[in-house]
Amino acid sequence: MKRILKILTYIAAGLYLLVDAIFMTIAKPIADWIARHVALRRLRDWIKSLPPYPSLALFSVPVIVLEPIKPLAAYLAATGQFLSGAVTFIFGELLKLVLVERLFSLTREKLMRIPAFARLYESYSKAIAWLKGTEAWRAVQSLIRSARDYFRETGARVAHSIKLFRQKRMRQINRRREFPD
Repeated sequence: MKRILKILTYIAAGLYLLVDAIFMTIAKPIADWIARHVALRRLRDWIKSLPPYPSLALFSVPVIVLEPIKPLAAYLAATGQFLSGAVTFIFGELLKLVLVERLFSLTREKLMRIPAFARLYESYSKAIAWLKGTEAWRAVQSLIRSARDYFRETGARVAHSIKLFRQKRMRQINRRREFPD
């Protein structure tokens, strides 16, 4: 029984890491975009000025506040509100990861001065590296690339169709102006 519980724990941890890693591929570009476009220089300077342990406390806030969204999303899905549960989960997870990514990029040097954090981060990095080396990860990445390419192509086709429709509509309007009834 203990052995089965251990295997189930490893599977659950692997799935949790996989979901976080997949969401991180979306959250990282969003966090980078925010860093480039949102002018919060004073807040950024204040966060960078914090010593290591207050940086850790601040870094923990999004996790503590937003982690309970997962059970809430599971509850919504279990009570038949699957779409609400999925939207809650996706929004909450992306928000958490974007905030964590931004805070980590601002406080990394200070957080790494905390020995326990540095050890945990090293273990986390090894787990992510192992996960990214699996065939399952490569398959998910391939699916994500395919979906992104599909939506990009579909978006381009829709944009082209809209452009053609607008041009045709403008020609019709111009003809009516030239030859009113």
